[in-house]
Amino acid sequence: QVQLVESGGGSVLSGGSLRLSCVASGNIANAVAMAWFRQAPGKEREGVALIANDGISTYATFVKGRFTISRDNAKNTLNLQMNSLKPEDTAVYYCARMTNRQLTVRSVNSWGQGTQVTVSS
Repeated sequence: QVQLVESGGGSVLSGGSLRLSCVASGNIANAVAMAWFRQAPGKEREGVALIANDGISTYATFVKGRFTISRDNAKNTLNLQMNSLKPEDTAVYYCARMTNRQLTVRSVNSWGQGTQVTVSS
């Protein structure tokens, strides 16, 4: 089982930026895809962005144009650059190793422990 450890969360003002990183204990180059999910208090976990092993990325509508997902296979690292953050982006963000290219919870093979992102107005 691959271990995933997120970092980079924190508190920012609306309009600010944060960069999340996820380091994997194993080789992510063989993963079909890697993704970021988030879960706000009282809400279900939802997909944010996914990047497949061919580099093609998929984004949830609510983050398009603001967030960018990237992966560095040599460093076994997944990143999420988040710009123009809004209070509604407040959530715990999770890194995930995927079994396919579907940005759904049921397609997740391994989860990280999560990192808190708080955006205040």
